[in-house]
Amino acid sequence: MTDSFDRRRFLKTAFGSALGFSGLGALPGCGGDTLTADPLAPVSDAQIAAALAQLDPFVSALPASSGVPGIAVAVVHRGSTLFSKGYGVCSTATGQPVDADTIFQLASVSKSVGATVVATQVGKGLVSWDTRMQQLMPSFALSDPSVTQSLTIGDLYAHRSGLPEHVGDQLEELGFDQATVFNRLRDIPLDGYRSHYAYTNIGLTAAAIAVADAAGIDWATLSEQTIYAPLGMTRTSSRYADYQASTNHAVGHVPVNGAFVPVATPRDADLQSPAGGVSSSVNDLAKWMAMVLADGRAGTTPLMPAAALTPALSRQIQTRPASADGAAAYYGFGFNVGTTADGGRPMVSHSGGFLLGASTFFLIVPSLDIGIVALANTWPIGVPEAIGFAFIDLVQYGAQRRDWVAFAKQQTAPLTAPAGSLANAAAPVPPTPPQALSAYAGTYGNDYYGPMTVSVVNGALVLTIGAGNVQFTCAHWDGDTFAQTPLGEMAPPGSKYALTFAGTPPTRVTAELFDDGGLNVFTR
Repeated sequence: MTDSFDRRRFLKTAFGSALGFSGLGALPGCGGDTLTADPLAPVSDAQIAAALAQLDPFVSALPASSGVPGIAVAVVHRGSTLFSKGYGVCSTATGQPVDADTIFQLASVSKSVGATVVATQVGKGLVSWDTRMQQLMPSFALSDPSVTQSLTIGDLYAHRSGLPEHVGDQLEELGFDQATVFNRLRDIPLDGYRSHYAYTNIGLTAAAIAVADAAGIDWATLSEQTIYAPLGMTRTSSRYADYQASTNHAVGHVPVNGAFVPVATPRDADLQSPAGGVSSSVNDLAKWMAMVLADGRAGTTPLMPAAALTPALSRQIQTRPASADGAAAYYGFGFNVGTTADGGRPMVSHSGGFLLGASTFFLIVPSLDIGIVALANTWPIGVPEAIGFAFIDLVQYGAQRRDWVAFAKQQTAPLTAPAGSLANAAAPVPPTPPQALSAYAGTYGNDYYGPMTVSVVNGALVLTIGAGNVQFTCAHWDGDTFAQTPLGEMAPPGSKYALTFAGTPPTRVTAELFDDGGLNVFTR
């Protein structure tokens, strides 16, 4: 698998994996730091107040300095919201200001929110994190029968099922419904069951839907009844239609000619709502973070016992081994589990991102009883993560130990670079001529992706695939190879993948873009 292909998968919907993105605190250490205070020293209320006083001007400058149109931030401490504020605009087209009640798409931060929904059902005794999927959803199967029989809710929430990273996401992009996407997972070869971390939106979604089925209601309603309503999160929903209906929601922005502009069609993540479909405001998420910090209590009311929540916040699978550059990183059930950037304090966090214009992050440090959430309406450039880690530095040290904005931008830049083996490659001059375009036309089959129809339209090859009859116009590259440009959330702008035919006339085609589980060969 090429590096560029990995970047596409990494960013598909989970910059938080993305993604698992395990948080900037788990990235290489802070070389050249000059602040040497004890990272475990007690933190006073005065230090927190001083950090908050620096946070506001720091974030206020970011829309102009980073180009991000809109940002919202909230901080909680000891069960109270100490700070919540919006900056910039919901859309550059309207100029509507962002405030602390503006609704943003959360992308993969939805996983952590959803994990607390599952924890409420664990607390009720309806399920446990070790409940087998076959008990809840007998139709759900993977390619290995023994794994199918032992696979648990926790395995899928910890991304340790053996499924490849982001498998199934493309089926959603191609218009297949949720039941079909779940069913096709049984075609995918497995690797590393319970020994290997591979971030999988669809797998986690299946676990959440199985829990909702056990509760006898749909996932969005279960989320509302168990978490959103009890916490007074009136501006939070797991339905895309609710986000769209709000008159105060942040519109996603993408870069065009060096500036962020509103997307024409926002990301609709309803199919994988537990993994990426929540929308919320920082005021609402402050209430949620306070509940997590209080071991599942909302004030004096327990929404779940601590014993049901704690496993989600605990190490379940290693995502990165320790090295000279940094501490080991882990994943719980829907939460990244690690330490603050200095390696001193345990924390839980998650990032989220859509290529179609969402960038989100929260960070909770239990030993400080503090949490911060930052939401932005652009594709990921690291601004929310920079805000989170900068604030924790301000709390502990009174200053930033590094330029977090520059660091986050540097770390994320390669992840939004054009992907595919033909991106940034020079086409052969002159290219080897293709066969007659009509020779390529026809229908090519694939059990996982379904039929792919190739036709000739206005002198170019047009590929049609999926339940949504998604079309790609493919330009000739060299010989029997054509260049396929991905759409929407599939890959960053400028990406270009090889579509290579074989045979005279062609009887098979290998589509680099469509490579879930290596199942990218179509035949006729």
